[in-house]
This record gives sequence, C-alpha cells and structure tokens, in this order.
Amino acid sequence: MRMGALHPKRVWHGLLLSLLAMAFFPTPSRAAPSPAYQSRATELLRLLSAPGGEEGFFSSLFLDAVPVDRWRAIAADLRAQHGAPVALGAVSQTSDTAGQVEIRYERATVGFSLVVAPQAPNRVVGLHIVGAKTAQDSFDKVMADMAALPGRSAFAIAKLTDAGPQWLRAHHADAPMATGSSFKLYILAELARAAGAQERRWGDVVPLGPKSFSGRLMHWPDRAPMTLHSLATAMIAESDNSASDTLLAALGRDRIDAMLAATGHADADRALPLLGTAEAFALKMPANTDLRQRYAAATLSDRRALLRDAVARLTADRVDVGSVAEVPTAIDSIEWFASPRDMIALLDWLRRHGGDALPILAVNPGIPPADARRWRYLGYKGGSEPGVIAMNLLAQAQNGTWYAVSGSWNNPAARVEESRLVALMTRAMNLVVTDGR
Repeated sequence: MRMGALHPKRVWHGLLLSLLAMAFFPTPSRAAPSPAYQSRATELLRLLSAPGGEEGFFSSLFLDAVPVDRWRAIAADLRAQHGAPVALGAVSQTSDTAGQVEIRYERATVGFSLVVAPQAPNRVVGLHIVGAKTAQDSFDKVMADMAALPGRSAFAIAKLTDAGPQWLRAHHADAPMATGSSFKLYILAELARAAGAQERRWGDVVPLGPKSFSGRLMHWPDRAPMTLHSLATAMIAESDNSASDTLLAALGRDRIDAMLAATGHADADRALPLLGTAEAFALKMPANTDLRQRYAAATLSDRRALLRDAVARLTADRVDVGSVAEVPTAIDSIEWFASPRDMIALLDWLRRHGGDALPILAVNPGIPPADARRWRYLGYKGGSEPGVIAMNLLAQAQNGTWYAVSGSWNNPAARVEESRLVALMTRAMNLVVTDGR
C-alpha cells in the first residue's frame, strides 16, 4: 500500500548511485591504481561502514544529486542486505579517473564503479553499484532467513507449467497474509479479462475519480480523462491509489471480486469485498472505530452493506495519513488477504490470459535492475504499509521457463524492515534463475 514515503521503490534507484548489472564485468586494468584512486577506494570501505565524512569524499556535483542523508540510507540498506563491510577487495583502474572497486561484506561481495575528479583532492564524482555476489547462498538459507523474520512470514516459489504450478519451495504458503497493494493485481486481471472478452478496450477513456489519499494522480484535475491503460500503468508501476480506486469503480467491484475465485483464491470470502484504498484507510481511522469493529465481525453480505451505507464516512478526505503512518493499524482485520499460493495462482492466470497487462506488470521490476536483467521477462507488484510488506514476481527465464515467487511479511506489533524482504526475494530470484528446475 502506498502511503506517502512508503512506496515500495528502493533507495537504490538513485540518480548517480544505481544498480547497473548483475555480475561484475571486469575490464582489463590499464595500470595499477594510482595512489589517489587507491585512497578513495579505501575511504569507500570506511564510508560504507559508518556515516561521517561524506562532504570530504564526494564532490558537490554528486551530493547535489545524492544528498548525504540519502547516501547514508543507501549504505544502511546495503548493510541490512549483506551484513557489515569487512574488507577492501580488488581495485582496478581503467582510466585516469575511472575503475572498479570490490567491497567484501559479511555475506556478499559488492562491486562498485568509482569515478574520481582528475584534479586534487580527487573527490568522487560518480559511484555505481555494478553487482553483488552472495557468498555460498542457497534456497535453504533463504528459507531459514524468511522463517526468522519477526512476526509472521509466508513464501512460495513455483515453476509454471501447462499442468499448473509445480511447487519448488514453500514456507507457510497457505497462510492468509496481509498483502497491501498486491490486491491491485486482481483489478489488473479483471481489466485483462474484460479486454480479452471485448467488453472493454485498453484505450477506453474514463474520468479520474474517486481520488485517494496518496500518489501522483491525487494532484491531477478532478475527472481528468484517462485511458484504462494509463490508469492500469499508474496503478501497477507506481502503486497509485487514485488510479486503483478509479478502476475499482469503473470496472465494478462485483466483477473484480469475482476474479478471486476465477484465479484460484482459496478463501475468497475472508478477502472480500476488495476494499478501495480510501475505504480501507478510512476504516483504520480512530474516528471510525465503530465501523471498523462492525466490519471485522460482519459476514460478507453485511460487509458489503456496511460499505454502501457508510460511503460518506469512507472517503479520502476522512483519511489522516499521519495517524497510521508510523505503527501497524488493524492489519489483521482491515486489509487485502491472500496466501503466497493465492498470489502465485493469480500470477499464473495473468501469464496465461493477461495479454496487454503483461507489459504493464513489467514496468517496475521490483528487485534491483541488475538482478532483473537476468530474466527474459520480469513482472512485479507488491505492497507495503507499517507492519506489512508483500512482493509478487512473475518471471520468464532465458530458456523460456516461467516461474512465480511470492512472499509476505506481517508484524502487527512493529514496523517491518522492508529492505530485509527485498533482499530475501532478490536472493530467491537469483537462485531460481541459476538453479531453477
């Protein structure tokens, strides 16, 4: 679920600090590193280990694009994924100003492309992550790390075949989990179904609205004309809440709800009706405690009736994001629930019937671009809010084999460290692409 800064995109999408390639691409060294270049490489190890001294290391050009607080968040994210930096590895200089540096972390070796200014004091003007090699990783290690997450976690990997999913790995794969904005995949599936049945066209124009409380489109003019394709792209690639609530109204909640059964959700009654984003977070508001309690205890038909009767209290202008932005709020009762098996069944349905939905699903790959490039196709949708993160990936290997990977982590007692699940899912995807059966 996108809530202001809680969009699932990672800090590693920085302008100058970006992930470029999965494996290191060694270039023949022109010569041994110069003393100035070697010194900056050594300092990089220190800066990755702990904050402090960034202004003396980076040029003003770099810090204009990647401010100190952003750099520190990137360094902290790398430590969360790979452990503490422990040593400087190979340093190779390929020109007077550029080269590659390896930093050995506790659990991986990370490669950087490092560019320094030619004049003293040779501050760093460019820094790119070019890949990460996890030391002696395995599915067993990923599964153990997944199980060790505080709170509840669930995970599954499947090869997708004409006979159905073949389950390769599973951890609580049937457990219903809060999945945040992952529910938007059901809206995408209904749009794909309607387009395939020629009931709708991707180019059909509808007015924007009802708007929700976060996302780019909340600032657009009311009732701005938008195509279904544009709304779907914003909903999936940006997790735009106004786009999803507009599509929910335009396509019809009953039709979207029906996609749960059509795609193989094992416990649709618990998950229905699919709430709009404004409805869900309005129900979480302290002023709507009475509605939330009634909704959580109601039957499916009574939940539908409550949404109709209380429509005036469940709008975006009733949502105070600050009241739910820091702590988990009703994630066990007011949410979008699905198990990893449910989500993989949905991804498999999209693989077989998605049509023009598949390129939309691939706009945001969900994992670092370096790792995403290992796949012929990679589609993604996740969701996050305090106490919730979910990631769902549909992938085709270079040999044509299809896979789906789904993971969710819930903790009603505390915020979750989103970077930890991103790292686990990235490791899983890399193991699938190298060791998948």
